[in-house]
Amino acid sequence: MKSIAGIIALSAALVTNAYALEYNQVQPEASEIRFSYTQMGVTMRGGFSRFTGELRFNPEQLEQAYVMIEVDLASIDTGIREADTEVTQPVWLHTEAFPTARFESSAVEALDEQNYTVSGHLTIKGTTQDISVPASFAAENGVGGFSGAFRINRADFAIGEGMWASFDMVANAVEVQFQITATGGD
Repeated sequence: MKSIAGIIALSAALVTNAYALEYNQVQPEASEIRFSYTQMGVTMRGGFSRFTGELRFNPEQLEQAYVMIEVDLASIDTGIREADTEVTQPVWLHTEAFPTARFESSAVEALDEQNYTVSGHLTIKGTTQDISVPASFAAENGVGGFSGAFRINRADFAIGEGMWASFDMVANAVEVQFQITATGGD
């Protein structure tokens, strides 16, 4: 019986240690930021291949948690080369004047042991909006994974101006999905 109790205690300590780490090194090569939207009634998908991030996350010290993700908008991949070029133009993302989108947290709140709400400021194309992002977190062997999805309205950020401001061809809602991998230490 003592060996079973010892194994349970050791397992609990290992799990607690995995969560007690401060995850502070974003691993972009093991992460992804994707999006989906509706165009003429068809769901379209894409992603971004380049982004950087800063992170401080220890589930036991949420008051010190911080995340900043900066996405290189010119790294967009819609799966169609012509569309990738078109969306960087001034009426869409205007990447020449606004090369990055940026999310910076202001607070992290625990919903339970694995789910959180990350509040902060999202800036795209020179416009900043306050948003709340649901995120789940799991850790194993010193590697933490953050995943979730949130919805923005492209009109809030002037994405699609002029004839594209109407939502009859391209819907207003854009869903952003993320999976961010991070490592860290004590």
